[in-house]
Amino acid sequence: MDKSNQYKIFNDPVHGFITVPKGNILRLIDHPYIQRLRRIRQLGLGYLVFPAAEHSRFSHALGAMELAQRVLKNLKEKDTTISDAEMQGTMIATLLHDVGHGPLSHTLEHTLIDDFNHELMSIKIMKHLNQEFNGELETAIKIFTDEHSKKFLHQLISSQLDMDRLDYLKRDSFFTGVSEGAVGINRILKTMRVLKGNIVIEKKGIYAVENYILSRRLMYMQVYLHKTVLSADILLRNIFRRVKFLISQGSKADAPSVHLNYFLTESHSAKKLITDVMMNNYLALDDHDLFLSIKSWKNHTDPILSDLCNRFLNRKLFRTTFGSKKEIKNLKNQLVDKTKKQLKNNSLPHDDESVTYYLNADQSYSEAYKYENENIWILEDNNKAIEFSKAADAKHILALTKPVIKPYLVHLKEVQ
Repeated sequence: MDKSNQYKIFNDPVHGFITVPKGNILRLIDHPYIQRLRRIRQLGLGYLVFPAAEHSRFSHALGAMELAQRVLKNLKEKDTTISDAEMQGTMIATLLHDVGHGPLSHTLEHTLIDDFNHELMSIKIMKHLNQEFNGELETAIKIFTDEHSKKFLHQLISSQLDMDRLDYLKRDSFFTGVSEGAVGINRILKTMRVLKGNIVIEKKGIYAVENYILSRRLMYMQVYLHKTVLSADILLRNIFRRVKFLISQGSKADAPSVHLNYFLTESHSAKKLITDVMMNNYLALDDHDLFLSIKSWKNHTDPILSDLCNRFLNRKLFRTTFGSKKEIKNLKNQLVDKTKKQLKNNSLPHDDESVTYYLNADQSYSEAYKYENENIWILEDNNKAIEFSKAADAKHILALTKPVIKPYLVHLKEVQ
């Protein structure tokens, strides 16, 4: 029998050949909900800084699933009992972990729906798919929601050292060209074991884990929270805030996408329930809806909306200035009148409301390792696991556990 007929191969530049068994997993990959992820950028607006960062949520989902498949096979080789149903369930849960992401990934996550995060939508979509697949996703959903008896399967999907993070660090490092984000994935996967129902790392993998935590810190500083990415994110959110404001004032600011209009013309919240109507409109959105709308709005009669859209399309972004909380507050107060003057010189409205679209204070936050809540465990020789910072160079690791909070101000480049 030709075994090649039992699986499909995807050629991935990060992990090499990805082998997908035919059946429910391949059917899910071919499903419109997952194919939609091809049209959503993994790094949101990161491509405005790193020109090659055009990779999609789809490639990340496939990569994370492949890593899950590899580590499950490794664990089985180390005499960990994992059934075929559990293996398939874990691979499906990993494949679908980001299916709830909206256009440009995290950028507009809270702009379109209040009280929202993408995991809420992922669970909603998984339950809907479970009905469509006649209950075949039951195990995957239990693993994803941490309701399965084997907790280590959930840890492979969501933890300090899960397949999601291992893939996106390696993938984002590759496509941005930021070599500091390179992670020794294979050593980490090979040194994973299960002890008392939890994932632990064999002692020989400790340096690979240390490199992983350091890479995570560096990728946040150099890529995810890059000053230009922060500026672009605020510009995009201000575009949608302006559209919502105009609509609330009775002005016509419809988007070419009817599904995007659904979220712009009414307020929607995920606090109590994500309805089927909300889910269906959400699943009809991707990056193209946003870009087409922005291209349309650049010719809008509202001068602020038109200006913001033209800035976005032509990469005429704002400047990001970092400082202490007090410095940013003082700087913002100093720049209000200067911003008004500059807007007036640009023949734009320059009242207090208008200034809020060109002058914004915020703060970035990153935490490389949350050792107090979600520990990484290192296996000692006596079959006992200890928390990672106690097994490694404590001073170095503890420094990486401290959150990095950086207040910043986004303002017109012409205003100093």
